[in-house]
Amino acid sequence: FDFYLKNAKKVNNWDLVDLSSDKIVGGYLIDKPKTVLYKLAKSSNLWERRIAMISSYNFIKNNDFEDALGIAEILVEDKNDLIQKAVGWMLREVGNRNLKAEEKFLKIHYKIMGRTALRYAIEKFPESTRQKYLAGRV
Repeated sequence: FDFYLKNAKKVNNWDLVDLSSDKIVGGYLIDKPKTVLYKLAKSSNLWERRIAMISSYNFIKNNDFEDALGIAEILVEDKNDLIQKAVGWMLREVGNRNLKAEEKFLKIHYKIMGRTALRYAIEKFPESTRQKYLAGRV
C-alpha cells in the first residue's frame, strides 16, 4: 500500500491502475478510514484521481457504496476522459448491486456530470430510461 501510493505519480497508463488499485489500495483500506482516497480524488495528478475512484471498486464489491459515491461526487465534473470513464464505470457497478443508490446519485448529478461518465453509468439501463437521462428529462 505505502509503496504503491509512493509511486503513484510514476504510473503511465490506465491499465496499471485498473488492474491493481482496487486490490492493493482498496483491499488495504477495506476496514480502515478512507481519508487518503478523498485526498487523492482532489489531486492534480490524473493517476492519483483514477486510483481514488477505482480503489472504491473493492468496497462496491462488498456492498459498501458510501465512499464510491463520495469520491464520484468529487470527480463528477472532472474534465479528463479517463476520470469520466472511471466515475461512470464505478457508478454502473454500484447500480449492478443497488440500482436505487445509483439512481439517487444520478438524479442529483446527471445534468452536471460529464457525458462520458453519464453514458458509462447508464449503459445497462433500459433504452427509454437512458434516453431520458441523455435528454435531461429525468
